[in-house]
Amino acid sequence: MTKTQSDNNLGFDSQKDIVYNKLLPYADKLDDESNDILSKIKGNLGRAVQLREIWPGVLFWTRKLSTYMRLYGRKFSKEDHVLFIKLLYELVTIPRLEISIMQGLGRLLINLLKKRELLSREDLELPWRPLYELHDRILFSKTEHLGLNWFPKYACFAFILFSVESVLKTLIKSCRPYFSENATQEMLDEWRPLLCPFDVTMQRAISYFELFLPTTLPPELHHKGFQLWFDELITLWESVQNLPGWEVHLVNLFARLANDNIGYIDWDPYIPKIFTKILRSLNLPVGTSQILVPRYVTNAYDIGHVVFWVSSLLGGPSKQAQAQLSGLFNSITSFFHPSNHGRWLMKLMKLLQRLPASVVRRLHRERYRKPSWLTPIPESHKLTEDDITEFVKSMMQPVLLAMFSKTGSLDAAQALQNLALMRPELVIPPVLEKTYPALETLTEPHQLTATLSCMIGVARSLVSGGERFPEGPTHMLPLLIRALPGVDPNDFSKCMITFQFIATFVTLVPLVDCSSALHERTDLTELDRELCSASAEFEDFVLQFMDRCFALIDSSTLEQTREETETEKMTHLESLVELGLSSTFSTILTQCSLDIFKVALEKVFNFATTNIFETRVSGRMVADMCRATAKCHPAESLKLFVPHCCSAINHIAVNEEVLNEEELDKELLWNLQLLSEVSRVDGHKLLPYRSDLLQILQLTLHLKCKQGYTLACNLLHHILRSAALIYPTEYCSVPGGFHQPVGDYLPIRDWGRPGDLWNLNIQWHVPSVEETSLAFYLLDLILQPELQRLQRFATGEQDMSRDDVLKSLTIVHHCLLGAGSLMPPLTGEPIPELENYRDAICSVMRQLLHYILEHSEDDTKSLFLIIKIVSDLLHFKGSHKHEFDSRWKSFNLVKKSMENRLHGRKQHIRALLIDRVMLQHELRKLTMEGCQYRSIHQELMRGLLRLSTSRYSQVRSRAQSVLFTALGTYNFCCRDLIPHVLEFLNPDNSSVTQKQFKGALYCLLGNHNGVCLANLHDWDCISVTWPAIVRSGLSTAMSLEKPSIVRLFDDLADKIHRQYETIGIDFSIPDECCALAKKLMTAGNPLPQALMPSEEEEAEGLKRQKLKNSESVEPWKFEHISIGFLSLLLRDDHQLPPAAVTFFVKSLNHDSLYVRKVAISAVAGVMKQIKKPHKKVPISPSELCRAIVAGDRPDNQWLQYNSGKLPLTQKDWDACVFVEKTHWGYYCWPRKLMIYAPEKEQPKQNLCREEMTEREQITFDHFSDPVFINQFIEFLSLEDRKGKDKFSPRRFCLFKGLFRNFGDAFLPVLQPHLERLVADSHESKQRCVAEIISGLIRGSKHWSFSKVENLWGVLCPLLHTALANITIETYADWGTCIATACESRDPRKLHWLFEMLMESPVNGEGGSFVDACRLYVLQGGLAQQEWRVPELLHRLLQYLEPKLTQVYKNVRERIGSVLTYIFMIDVNLPFTRPTTSPRIADFTERILLQLKPLTEGDEEIQNHVVEENEVGEQDERTQAIKLLKTVLKWLIASAGRSFTTAVPEQLRLLPLLFKIAPVENDDSYDELKRDAKTCLSLISQGLLYPEQIQMVLTVLKEIAGSSSWHARYSVLTYLQIMVFYNLFTFMSDQKAVADVRGLVIKLLEDEQLEVREMAATTLSGFLQCNFLSMDAPMQAHFEALCKTCLPKKRKRELGSVVDTIPPAGLVRRHAGVLGLSACILSSPYDVPTWMPQLLMDLSAHLNDTQPIEMTVKKTLSNFRRTHHDNWQQHKQQFTDDQLLVLTDLLVSPCYYA
Repeated sequence: MTKTQSDNNLGFDSQKDIVYNKLLPYADKLDDESNDILSKIKGNLGRAVQLREIWPGVLFWTRKLSTYMRLYGRKFSKEDHVLFIKLLYELVTIPRLEISIMQGLGRLLINLLKKRELLSREDLELPWRPLYELHDRILFSKTEHLGLNWFPKYACFAFILFSVESVLKTLIKSCRPYFSENATQEMLDEWRPLLCPFDVTMQRAISYFELFLPTTLPPELHHKGFQLWFDELITLWESVQNLPGWEVHLVNLFARLANDNIGYIDWDPYIPKIFTKILRSLNLPVGTSQILVPRYVTNAYDIGHVVFWVSSLLGGPSKQAQAQLSGLFNSITSFFHPSNHGRWLMKLMKLLQRLPASVVRRLHRERYRKPSWLTPIPESHKLTEDDITEFVKSMMQPVLLAMFSKTGSLDAAQALQNLALMRPELVIPPVLEKTYPALETLTEPHQLTATLSCMIGVARSLVSGGERFPEGPTHMLPLLIRALPGVDPNDFSKCMITFQFIATFVTLVPLVDCSSALHERTDLTELDRELCSASAEFEDFVLQFMDRCFALIDSSTLEQTREETETEKMTHLESLVELGLSSTFSTILTQCSLDIFKVALEKVFNFATTNIFETRVSGRMVADMCRATAKCHPAESLKLFVPHCCSAINHIAVNEEVLNEEELDKELLWNLQLLSEVSRVDGHKLLPYRSDLLQILQLTLHLKCKQGYTLACNLLHHILRSAALIYPTEYCSVPGGFHQPVGDYLPIRDWGRPGDLWNLNIQWHVPSVEETSLAFYLLDLILQPELQRLQRFATGEQDMSRDDVLKSLTIVHHCLLGAGSLMPPLTGEPIPELENYRDAICSVMRQLLHYILEHSEDDTKSLFLIIKIVSDLLHFKGSHKHEFDSRWKSFNLVKKSMENRLHGRKQHIRALLIDRVMLQHELRKLTMEGCQYRSIHQELMRGLLRLSTSRYSQVRSRAQSVLFTALGTYNFCCRDLIPHVLEFLNPDNSSVTQKQFKGALYCLLGNHNGVCLANLHDWDCISVTWPAIVRSGLSTAMSLEKPSIVRLFDDLADKIHRQYETIGIDFSIPDECCALAKKLMTAGNPLPQALMPSEEEEAEGLKRQKLKNSESVEPWKFEHISIGFLSLLLRDDHQLPPAAVTFFVKSLNHDSLYVRKVAISAVAGVMKQIKKPHKKVPISPSELCRAIVAGDRPDNQWLQYNSGKLPLTQKDWDACVFVEKTHWGYYCWPRKLMIYAPEKEQPKQNLCREEMTEREQITFDHFSDPVFINQFIEFLSLEDRKGKDKFSPRRFCLFKGLFRNFGDAFLPVLQPHLERLVADSHESKQRCVAEIISGLIRGSKHWSFSKVENLWGVLCPLLHTALANITIETYADWGTCIATACESRDPRKLHWLFEMLMESPVNGEGGSFVDACRLYVLQGGLAQQEWRVPELLHRLLQYLEPKLTQVYKNVRERIGSVLTYIFMIDVNLPFTRPTTSPRIADFTERILLQLKPLTEGDEEIQNHVVEENEVGEQDERTQAIKLLKTVLKWLIASAGRSFTTAVPEQLRLLPLLFKIAPVENDDSYDELKRDAKTCLSLISQGLLYPEQIQMVLTVLKEIAGSSSWHARYSVLTYLQIMVFYNLFTFMSDQKAVADVRGLVIKLLEDEQLEVREMAATTLSGFLQCNFLSMDAPMQAHFEALCKTCLPKKRKRELGSVVDTIPPAGLVRRHAGVLGLSACILSSPYDVPTWMPQLLMDLSAHLNDTQPIEMTVKKTLSNFRRTHHDNWQQHKQQFTDDQLLVLTDLLVSPCYYA
């Protein structure tokens, strides 16, 4: 069928259909059907929007639209597509839309925008601001924390959990390509002012940039796109050193930019930095004693984006990225070795798995993707063949190591699959080399499963050969034959992977013996001939496989695997093996030629008929194998099986008494099972045997034995299904099978060939008239009598035993399952010409249900079956949802494991494509019929509800799950059911039992992903449900003794709280939407059928909208619902009724703690509701400054704290412009800065009572009442949980609200309480006063000057007292109090506070602890002010510097932390002016002067602990040591906090640290030494700029020459970490590499043994991560050193002094040996070409003097340890002579000498 024809039937050009629809057997009917649905959707959606009816109209029809897209794809014209998108965009961004509706619409919009290539920027432009406002409103809600808006974390939708955030983000991503060309500039203007690195807004701004900035503009618009911001952001990224949280967002943005604009940006200058930062972010452990900075772990880059970035950098003229990537893999390869394991491993594996996939995606985009409007990649930057080869080579080594990783081989298998698509000839041979030995070995099953799963990944590339790897197919047969022993009954995992392996290969290859072609055809190549002759082994393979399977089956019969007592069901493992066996066997049969099939059929038939199997385990497996034969060639198979089984059954069942036996004859059961499985074939082929089968059915359906009649029912079910369903009948990999003669058709040419989507030639089974009539005949014959019998039983006319009822129900159920697709859905009215069996079954079931519940409620087995039947009556149309879901899942898994992502375009195996078409058919079956809710459904649902409250918990839970599914299917039935559920909770209803009560609660709770009845989005429902839940506490059935009921109530309350979201009250639809809706109703084909709404209707709609909005303000009809639910009803758009306000304020003094807590939150919310709006006026400071320069500039100086210009009088106060938020003005000014208008224009403060509103009066009266306040404060200062209480933000919000709304009205009443509490040192009292004070300070934002002055008059003495009484329990609360009070406030407003705190923080009054606490509190306040208080920071630093020599550890630590904050503002960021705050450089100068006594002397620095009572001045040296301790604390504290590291300053302190740091890892050292060591470890991990490398190396060289060997030793450990953490920056600087190498080689010849050994370790590490390479000069150098002569041993005279300094010759010789040993140890997992010679050189020194001998022994034993595993392979690198020497060495007597 050609494309143009189809479109003409539609009447429009479709955007993109689902292609599989065209392959369905009824494809010609689909166009009319889809047009009909589409026109209904367009009409009704347009109409609903114009009538402004969001619920249910718009929701219902948008849901219909998303179903339409699931069934037909984007089958509408381009103009409709654009209109749908614009309409939904307008709807999603309606300001007050409920979250769940927003999500539903958002998801549909994402779906409409998904295929970017369908709509270009010319077709569609979307504004960005509405999305930004939506995102901001939801994710940064101002009122959520006050409980005025409730957003659920996740919305349940279609049973998948989506978080609101992810939907929003995906939505923005999908709209991004369509933002206008000026959007970039507008966004920069909006968010640049937020870029203040000390503030939380930085994170926000950068994450907005990441989300919103468009990167897909065409090249001619680049100057309006990324060129506006690229330089600015990339330099910011380059200069940040300590991985702040926002750096991740920057990386994600760059990755996206690189991917969208390959070839338009020159990344070369940044590449070493990019790779260095990637390597750092993997957090690999390096060196001996490394201390991890926690921030590095939490803020590490997201591997997905890293991979994206790297794959976009590859290629291009410079090839630099590939060189660095190879370097990266070289340096981390050894981490992939299976013996290494750690937290970092997951990241490495992810990197490995994602990178090849990403490169394949890029190749596909460059070479195979259809060109669209998106910018193509320029030729110069496309990947060349060499690029690909290089890339694959660089990845092979790590991937091969990762095959055997501890995390499983899955990641490696996926990587190999993608690499093999690009370069099979490089990838497959090494994998084969590992696979063949693994197939031979018996001792290492793990190795086998790993290699096989990797082979499955590369199967397609292997089998299809192609010009790159023509010899691939020849490996196929040997692999298959060798894999057979894996079918092993004793090793389950091996068995499963073998089945998967065989099935994968066989699917790709037709099993046809082509050996005859060798004589018949002349056009064969050498390779063809080889394959043809090999294909003769196929038959042998199939037969061997079957023998293996038979052995497997024999060993898993019930008798063998079970004791008598155990269950008879299959275990989980057995069912998996059964599945594996049957699917593999059927794949083999599908793919083999007729000749091989006949042999196999014969063999299976004999096996099945000569033995008798039990029907549970082994019988199922054999029957499965027989079913597989019947499926492939029904005619041949049925001819053998049916007559045999029928005669056997007839033969046994002739005897009458058989029918009534409890235990049936095994042979009868087995034949019945076999027959029921064999009958699952093409219905057409069953027709010839219908009389035989009917006879068997009539014989066996009424057997007494349950096992017997169940098997008979299965037979009935399968016959009905085969006749009634539509399904494909063959899945062969080539259409039409392989049955032509070899002369015309050569099957080996089809190995690994993908199916051709347009010539699939699916053979469908469509029910013929004969088959349908057979089905109805069966129903009339079998179902009719059963229904009549059950009906008589239900009316009491006939008695039946329970077993008989069960038997009849089973037959009814199987009839329904078999012929469900022929029965029309439930209607409630019978169809005249043909009885609708569904309705008939329905009415009988209802009668039967009532009868059983009345007379024998304990017959649970029958009830279970009835529940199943009811469920199928409601939902079953030929397939079950859960079966469909699992098939869809497994289809996707198989597709993934065998797809070809490189060529794309649906090049799947034919069997997969057929499967997909079948799934499409089933999907239509499941979603087509719209579910109307009719009276008949209502009655069934009530039946289910009765069962859900039954006495038996099993019955309850099964009925509930069916009920929930039904509730989700039928619209509007929830409201119908709720009253019936609530009836059970009614306290007046005395007949309710406890079980019913429990059942009803469960019905309200809902299951974990379906509907929750207690929480419908609908006021009408909530207004009945919530009061009922609360009142049910009075019910007689409610007993708190039963823990299960108590738990249920908790769950219910919890779920309501968790899922509740503020229900939309005001649903206004803006007018733009209506205009779009009108367009939608008049545009394009197909034309909508619905009428345009008339003007009156529209007006009516508007009126209804207003009415709905005004009605819903009164959801308060139920005053006394429990307070928890009440608090959920607070909103930010409608105030609470006064009665509720009273209720909450009174509850503040309730006896119960929980009630008080909720009330505090609620009253804080009420305060927010009644807050008066304050007027703001814009000023525009942006005129002052145009260039981008951040930091302290003249134009933002007026914002900074200046003690000379503080507003101390009313006049100054009025003249002062206060800017509250700290980030304004640091980076650049916004266009319009909003500040508060002067006091006269603001609302009046301190109203008298008459001027207040009713709600304000209620609050005012209570809080002015001393008795109320007494009680309230009393409660607040109680302990809640001892030792666990913290400063409570809720209470702070309450007080802030009170003081903000009522001014200082309550201060007089509160003041005595505050004074009393402050003097009391109990922690709960102190906490309470801290909460009130911070609320007071923040609440006084708009007070007049006189009031504020008055307030500080009261507060300063209070705070003085508080700080004097501070204790270890309360200092954190006071810190929080001051930090909260200073947050987002202009420092000039708080000058009283700052001046008071600055007075003298460290004065020794009250001891060291109080000093530390005061500093902590001060630090809290100053840190909030960031860059706006340079003057205070200078004053503080000046004050602290003389006090740095503190004796007390706690004060020292605190000072260190304060110093960090003082210098935090001194950052080295681009475009930033030098700060006016204190600078590190000046500080370091002053410190170094004082540390002089330590730097100059050479003696050991000891820690002088000086007693406190020593009088007099201590010497300079002691002072210096004390100072150093504090400085160390500062260095440690700042490592994790600042953005940039002050490298030059730290370098000046390094020599001193090296001097002190101890060498051994020993915790007994004093504080000074431990800190020095920590410091070195942290500094060495820092990120260095390229220009800093030489500085560092100079310092290190200088220290390496120092006299202390400790220092020289530490230089090496420092070097290891520093080089690895800055690897690529070092490698891009040739001189630096040479310097490092020189340094290490120099230290190899150090006179101290420990230093030499450490140098060797360092060298071997550098060699291992390829930082240095083992070249000829280096080898020669070491060999020369080794030949140094040793001095002769002199005999010592007795009593002479032993010489401790080793002779120089020995040192040099040892250095040479150590050098060689380092080279050998640097490749622990392989044997490079130079290694054998070095080992020989080394062995010559085995008998040298110590310490050389020791080194040699250690090296050899290490070599032996690491190469032992793969010694067989490593042996090949050595010559025979070398091997002799080596074996001699490794097991030499010298070990025992």
